Amino acid sequence: MRPRGTLAVIAALLLGSALVRLGDGVGHALARSGSDTARAPDSPAQCETPADLQQLLNEMMARESRLSEGEAALADRREALALVDAQITRKLGELAAAEDSLRRTLAIAETAAEDDIARLTRVYETMKPKQAAALFEQMDARFAAGFLARMRPDAAAEIMAGLSPEAAHMLSVVLAGRNAASE
Repeated sequence: MRPRGTLAVIAALLLGSALVRLGDGVGHALARSGSDTARAPDSPAQCETPADLQQLLNEMMARESRLSEGEAALADRREALALVDAQITRKLGELAAAEDSLRRTLAIAETAAEDDIARLTRVYETMKPKQAAALFEQMDARFAAGFLARMRPDAAAEIMAGLSPEAAHMLSVVLAGRNAASE
């Protein structure tokens, strides 16, 4: 029978504890309701802020406002930089495409110029040596030497033989100078 008595005592203690807690909460609730009736129902609850704390609060709010403005300005700059970066990237792409186009055009022009010089060299080679020599006498020595250097040796020799001694000497000096410079 003792275990039943122990349980009854524990149950009684728990019930007593609950009543004390409930009673304590009722006391606080009654105390609050009593203070509410003392206060005017239309006036909001306010606490007065000391002057130094109000000044600090105002400074903090001003600082927060400046920081927000600075962040907005930074965001605008970041956006502007992103736009400029995209524009630069696009312009670089266009520049690379233009450079490739120019390279192809220059290659075509160089090939065309080389073809023209080769064709003109063949024309001079097939001319009668005396007629070609008369033309070479009138040309600039470096220009004429360029053609002679490209010709077959036998055709170049026949043209050189038809030149005046001064012109032949000048062309020989230019040709020798070219060969010396390339070695």
